Amino acid sequence: MDPLLFNQILTYAAAALIAMSVGGGGMMLLREARTTAKRKARLAGNTIVTRPGQKAESGVMRGVKRLGEKMAIQDPAQISNIRTKLILAGWYQREAVAIYLGARGASLIVATVATLFTVPWALSGIGGPAAIAAAGIFAVMAILGPDQVVKGRRRKIELEYIEGFPDMLDLLVASVEAGLSLDAAVHRVADEMGRRYPNLAAHLRVLTLELRAGKARKEAWGAFADRLGIDEARALATMLRQAEEMGTSLGETLAVFSDDMRAKRMLRAEEKAMALPAKLMVPLILFIFPCLLGVLMLPAGFRISQSMIGGG
Repeated sequence: MDPLLFNQILTYAAAALIAMSVGGGGMMLLREARTTAKRKARLAGNTIVTRPGQKAESGVMRGVKRLGEKMAIQDPAQISNIRTKLILAGWYQREAVAIYLGARGASLIVATVATLFTVPWALSGIGGPAAIAAAGIFAVMAILGPDQVVKGRRRKIELEYIEGFPDMLDLLVASVEAGLSLDAAVHRVADEMGRRYPNLAAHLRVLTLELRAGKARKEAWGAFADRLGIDEARALATMLRQAEEMGTSLGETLAVFSDDMRAKRMLRAEEKAMALPAKLMVPLILFIFPCLLGVLMLPAGFRISQSMIGGG
């Protein structure tokens, strides 16, 4: 091999390794900065939960909403299913269904236009398979994209519910043991959790309004569990219904349930800690191992190239 070519390869390899390390470190720092900023804003009480309808003043959102209204489904059962899915994802507005349908329609239009742009590429005879693959990717993104966004939002918000549920129970136990009724304790806990868990606090406020409106306690807690969509909320609703029917003490019942939730949270934390070494294998292989390999091998390669040049 030509020594000059070998030097160029080594230079490019070193530059690629440096770029990979800098890029990986930059991504980690950016993610950490974003997480820290969100945490500070949430603790400061400046958290704004973005939902469909809050951006309705923008032209794009108005167009998507108008398109969704034209595509409105007439089947009430299907509309109810879509609304339930959006509520579980944290979108509560009346126009959420129209915006969701409009987003699906807009994604189909964009995918169709993008597919039309791939037609000349496919007819040229050079990139036929690639053009077909690109069209397939556009179609899959248009069909599954909005649903995946909703599912991702739902997973994220369910994580907040699961993390905040033990804290909610601890505050409920403290409020009930301090002498407040369960309904008053729910209202107090909703005010206390507004900064740390805004979405969970919003559901608690809805629960408070339902109880004040005269809805039965077991029905209100059942609707609260359905809106959250997590097993912990369903278990709490079932426990409160049984405690009300059997006449047991709410304070003792909530204390036992709170201890159980705290133990489950500790088990989840231990599970994440045990899974951490396996998860670290990917960044180690992608970022740290190539850099380490470059540090160990590039000096030896450079000396070999210099000796080959000197010998030549």
